[in-house]
Amino acid sequence: MNIIQTEFEFTLPLGYEDQNGALHKEGTMRLAKAVDEIIIAKDPRVISNPAYLIIILLSRVVTSLGTLQDVNPKVIESLFVSDLSYLRALYEKINLDGNSKIYSTCPKCENKIEIDLTTLSTSLSTTLSTSSSLLARTDSNQME
Repeated sequence: MNIIQTEFEFTLPLGYEDQNGALHKEGTMRLAKAVDEIIIAKDPRVISNPAYLIIILLSRVVTSLGTLQDVNPKVIESLFVSDLSYLRALYEKINLDGNSKIYSTCPKCENKIEIDLTTLSTSLSTTLSTSSSLLARTDSNQME
């Protein structure tokens, strides 16, 4: 029996900070249905500003984010651009291909590699954190 995966867990590169200062990074996104895109096309916010489509769309398909009770357009609007870009890429990947994996070939050894987008942000987050720490130390050393 072939079971379709309809929900995908993710970790945002930076995370959403709520009004109490709590950071929400882990979440779940479901596959979109045709009705999601039909309803959004009729939304007055999208009609007056087509760029708003991604905000409404993600607020419908992101089913959880940290401990938030509701992932609504205001939450999606408040995401950092890197998190919005990550969710947009994940949405496109899972809805066009039905999975969260991309495949590539190593340019040096030519081995085939598989990268899971749902775990990629964790590596990027670690890399960004390490880079920020190194830059802060470098700036601090230059000031002395």
